[in-house]
Amino acid sequence: MNKILRILILLAIAWRGSAQQKTENIVIVTLDGMRWQEVFGGVDFQLMSDKRFTRDSEQVAKKYWDADLSGRRMKLFPFFWSTVFRQGQLYGDRNQASEVNNANPYKFSYPGYNEIFTGYPDTAVNSNDKILNKNTNVLEFINHQKGFQGKIAAFTTWDVFPYILNKWRSGIYVNADVDTLRFDNPQLKLINDMQLLSAKPLGLRPDILTYIAGREYLKAYKPRVLYIAFDETDDFAHEGLYDQYLESAHAEDAMIADLWSTIQSMPEYKNKTTLIVTCDHGRGDKIKEQWRDHGQKVEDAGHIWIAVMGPDTKATGIVKTQTPIYQKQIGPTIAALLGFNFIPDHETASPIASIIH
Repeated sequence: MNKILRILILLAIAWRGSAQQKTENIVIVTLDGMRWQEVFGGVDFQLMSDKRFTRDSEQVAKKYWDADLSGRRMKLFPFFWSTVFRQGQLYGDRNQASEVNNANPYKFSYPGYNEIFTGYPDTAVNSNDKILNKNTNVLEFINHQKGFQGKIAAFTTWDVFPYILNKWRSGIYVNADVDTLRFDNPQLKLINDMQLLSAKPLGLRPDILTYIAGREYLKAYKPRVLYIAFDETDDFAHEGLYDQYLESAHAEDAMIADLWSTIQSMPEYKNKTTLIVTCDHGRGDKIKEQWRDHGQKVEDAGHIWIAVMGPDTKATGIVKTQTPIYQKQIGPTIAALLGFNFIPDHETASPIASIIH
C-alpha cells in the first residue's frame, strides 16, 4: 500500500474516531497454531479417521462430525458460529475468497506474535528464544496514552511472552505460565494455588488457569486492554494428538464465550468493548502428516484467520477480501479502534479499514 493511501486511511479513521468512536476497551485472544481449516470447516474427516492422530475416532465423530459444513463447524466452535458470525466479522476462509496471511517468512510463534503486536514482520525476529523484543508493540504504545496508563494486562500460557512484549521496557503487566499472582483478590490467590499445585502434562500451566486468571483480573482490576494467549492447540498438534487438539479448541471457544458474557455483564465494558481473536501461524494441509507442523518449509503455515466483534465493527459474517489481509495489520487496527494512530519507531502496516468501518 502506498504512503498516500495509508495516510488517507489513517486520516479517515482519525476523523471517524473523533466523531463517533464507541470502542473504549479491547480484549484480544490468541489460539496458538489453530488452523483456519477447522475454524471454518470443523473437524477434518481424514484426520479424525486416522488412528495415528485420533485414538477414538468414533467418539470424536459423535461429538464433532456432521456431514453439513454449517453443522460441523458449529459443533466445534459454537460461539464463533452462533455469535461472532452473526454479530461480527470473520476473515481467513480461503474457500470463500477471504485471505489472511503471515507477512513474516518464518511462520512460527515468536515471529507471529511480534508481527501481531508491532505491525512489523521483522526478519531479525527469527527464533522462539527468550530474547527481549527491541520492537515497540501496540500494547506499550497504548499504555502511554492518557487514561490507559497501568490499564494494560496480558495473561499467557507460554512463558516467552514477557520477552515478546518486553514487559521490562513496556511497563505492561504480563503474567505468563506460573508467574505468581501477587494480588489481594481472593479468587486470584486461589488460582495461584491451583496453578502451582496442578499437573502440567504439556509442561506449562493449563489454558483454563490462564483464562480464569485473566477473567478474574478483568473483574477485579478492570483493565482497558486485556490480552489472553492460549497455547494448548499448538502443543497437542505437535504431539500429533488430533483429538486433543480438537478438545482444546472447543474448550477455548467456550472460554471466549464465557469471557464475552462476562464483558457484557459489566457496565464498564458492555457495548463499549471490541473482541479480537486470532492466531500466530497456521499449519500444514496438503500433506496430511503436515497438519502437525509449521515453519518456512510448510507451504500452508502462513495461512491464518481473524475474528472480530464490537460496537465499531459492522456485522458482516465472513468478509471476502479483494486482496489478502496480513497479520501485521492487527496491531495498527487495535490502536485505531481506540482512536489512536500507531506509528512506532519502525515501519508498520495500515489498519484493516473494514473492521473499523
